[in-house]
Amino acid sequence: MSSLYDIIIRPTLTEKSTQMGDDNKYVFRVKYDATKTQIREAVETIFGVDVVKVNTMIMPGKPKRVRLTVGRRNPWKKAVVTVAEDQMIDLFALESAEPAGEV
Repeated sequence: MSSLYDIIIRPTLTEKSTQMGDDNKYVFRVKYDATKTQIREAVETIFGVDVVKVNTMIMPGKPKRVRLTVGRRNPWKKAVVTVAEDQMIDLFALESAEPAGEV
């Protein structure tokens, strides 16, 4: 089993997912083989919030072309996490923070 910090790959910051933040819903790109229980534990541990619900979906890989060769991108898993009413996750603070170890 992998670490809880390996399950959440990154938050998905799009116009639609940002608007979902008003309803206490946050979208994350997660490990493909992660379960809803693992995602719940990871979000609660990393962000210190109470998770009410976790919805997951598999996003299919899109076809891509490079000159004459046609291929596909890999499919990936997306999780929509609903947190308790009085709590929130500040995803924009995560994006602007410097990675640890860099000066």
